Amino acid sequence: MARKEPAADAANAGRLKQIALTYKMTRKADKKIGLVLAAVGIVTFGVFLAIGFLIGHPIYLGILGLLLAFLASAIVFGRRAERAAFGQMEGQPGAAAAVLDNIGRGWTTTPAVAMNRNQDVVHRAVGKAGIVLVAEGNPNRVKTLLAAEKRKMNRIVADVPVHDLVVGTGEGQIELKKLRTTMLKLPRVLTGPQVTATNDRLRALGDLMSNMPLPKGPMPKGMRLPRGGPKAR
Repeated sequence: MARKEPAADAANAGRLKQIALTYKMTRKADKKIGLVLAAVGIVTFGVFLAIGFLIGHPIYLGILGLLLAFLASAIVFGRRAERAAFGQMEGQPGAAAAVLDNIGRGWTTTPAVAMNRNQDVVHRAVGKAGIVLVAEGNPNRVKTLLAAEKRKMNRIVADVPVHDLVVGTGEGQIELKKLRTTMLKLPRVLTGPQVTATNDRLRALGDLMSNMPLPKGPMPKGMRLPRGGPKAR
């Protein structure tokens, strides 16, 4: 038992350090976070303590109120910290990929399946809702990327529904903080085995494209691609 205590202490210290770092990060974007947490805790504790005096059990309700005050403060802190994090990531390249990486179980995500020279990018997620293409960048340019990616996938996964979402704050776009919720609300139309099969087919498509021997730069005029594979020696 003595060997486990140092490890447990180290884990607790790590969690406390992480909470402190999260609080500092949140406070940079949310100056009132300390006052809000204090108000939530005090009000929650005060309500339960007052009820305790009214029914003649101030100690019992006071202890319960203290625990619930801590829980309420933790919930509010988590939500405001998440909001602050999304606020800092908004508009940053790769922000959507970071959200997709934490979408939860049942989803397989592949970042940057398509990109152009302007750093507009399309990410892909596969789950029971089908295939979701998430684009970030200029809304006019990403339409071309999304259309090209749909055509490419249509050759091997034409029977799987494809949704496309554009992350941004403009009309018809999805705010970064609402991306995860929007994806989780999509209707589930595939079974687990169908999701696995779709991922396998998309993975094969990726391998095929990465192994295709395309020349670098423009193809010389009149040059023809070889029909057969490499000759055996």
